[in-house]
Amino acid sequence: MGKKAQTSRKGKKAWRANISTEDIHDFFDKSTKDAQSGGSLKEVPSESLFFVDKSSDLSVKRKIEKNREKVLWRDSILQKNPFVKPVPSSTNRKKNQKKPPAAPSAAQNGSKDCTASSSEVACLWASTGEDDNKVKKIRKPSLIPAVEVEPSGCSFNPSFQSHQDSLAHAVAEEMQKVYRNELGPLPVPETVPGEAITEEDKYFLDADGGSNDDSSDDLEPANMDEDGNIRPKKTKRVTRVELNKRARRKEVLKKEADAKKVKELSKEIDSLPSIIQEIEKENKEKEKRRIRRVVAKQERLKVRPPRLGKRKFEPAPTQVLLSEEITGSLRKLKACCTLARDRFKSFEKRGLIVPTAKTSRRK
Repeated sequence: MGKKAQTSRKGKKAWRANISTEDIHDFFDKSTKDAQSGGSLKEVPSESLFFVDKSSDLSVKRKIEKNREKVLWRDSILQKNPFVKPVPSSTNRKKNQKKPPAAPSAAQNGSKDCTASSSEVACLWASTGEDDNKVKKIRKPSLIPAVEVEPSGCSFNPSFQSHQDSLAHAVAEEMQKVYRNELGPLPVPETVPGEAITEEDKYFLDADGGSNDDSSDDLEPANMDEDGNIRPKKTKRVTRVELNKRARRKEVLKKEADAKKVKELSKEIDSLPSIIQEIEKENKEKEKRRIRRVVAKQERLKVRPPRLGKRKFEPAPTQVLLSEEITGSLRKLKACCTLARDRFKSFEKRGLIVPTAKTSRRK
């Protein structure tokens, strides 16, 4: 590039020779281009330059589904044969679509092929072709608190009255166990006391087949011949007169039964108010029994959990000190159950774990 032209320093009149006219030339060039293209864009209104596109454009997902709906030429050839099913390159599983039931033969043979339908085919190496997400079970809140406060009589230095109350409660629990064992049903004995039966006496037991009646006594002497043979009974012939009597008797009994029904129905209609009162009384009694059952169930749930396993929940005995064990000092306090045992019993009582049998340590 050449050197920049130096400005004249002689005076203001000499400056006119060095004034730049590039902006003027640019303006003329731009106006010429605008005249050739149809006019300047600054003079055109914005409504003609910009517009709102109101056409509904398809989403990307819909376009993909639309392309998947197209049937290829190779698939159309396979569809002509009903025994051959085409295998698409990809699956289009919808969330709301019902899952196909698993084939019983595949479950028995332990094969890993998927269940396929006409519209979609699951993965060939999947176990069931379904989601294996496990549904978490929501536990019902227990009415039993997590930490139960023991009565004041179970403290290390209780008052005399509260200690006697807790001690009496513990004694009552132990006596209930004793009475339950003594008054409960006796277990089935393993052996039955008695004398052994010899082999000869076994043949005479139930020799008559359990029937104590003599068959010869049941036979009437009128049915026996002189030779002792049983002769058949002669059936008496029923005449037309006897049949008419039976028909008239049947009609009379039917009319009496109908009249009795009408009479009972009229009595029930007359006693409708009393029947309505009895029904209301029975409904009230049923409602009271239902409320009592609900309250009793709630009270049982507050004390013990529902049955979870084959063993029932057995509450721990009340931890109360005897009268001679009360020292009033924590240093001389007798050792009691551990905290882990208490928490374990709390879990069982609230129904979080299944109650287990009591185990003892082996030496």
